[in-house]
Amino acid sequence: MPADAPRRSFTRAELESFRDAEVPDLLPGPDDPPLRLLFVGINPGLWTAATSTHFAHPGNRFYPALLRAGILERPIDPAAGMTDADRDYLRSRGIGITNVVPRATAKASEISPAEFREGGERLVATVRRARPAVVAVAGVTAYRSAFGLPKAVLGPQPEPFAGAELWVVPNPSGLNAHETVASLAAAYAGPARAAGVIG
Repeated sequence: MPADAPRRSFTRAELESFRDAEVPDLLPGPDDPPLRLLFVGINPGLWTAATSTHFAHPGNRFYPALLRAGILERPIDPAAGMTDADRDYLRSRGIGITNVVPRATAKASEISPAEFREGGERLVATVRRARPAVVAVAGVTAYRSAFGLPKAVLGPQPEPFAGAELWVVPNPSGLNAHETVASLAAAYAGPARAAGVIG
């Protein structure tokens, strides 16, 4: 690999140095198409923070599931960090990405209940500002924690969210052993169809 090639692996110490870092939201700029579908992760992992790319861990099934669902029409390999062309492509499809909690941790279990509640308030403000048609929160446990809804279930939610249609979809982390790329693709197709990203 050339010396200037993107990194595809990190030592544990290198990853730990990104603890508490924040990853910028992927949202449209003034010249981009309107935001149709906003995916919401729980919080950045250390690999995501190290590459400044959402859902970047090599074991994460987010981008393979988007490709399988037809939400993406070409593959994105985020493990070494997204390219500007990748980000532009997502924006051109009307897709954005943010997190409930912006702080990077090794595990989502390191996020406190108070942080989840504060993250929920932050997400409301982000949705009001960005005005997506549909919001898809990837992780039912995080959604329950952030909004004090212990009985919430996966799928479309009964109430709008800051003016957007709201779905809760499965977490694509490799730690979520209940899901496969195929099952995630099926779950993500619902909000994408509702947003008009796919037919």
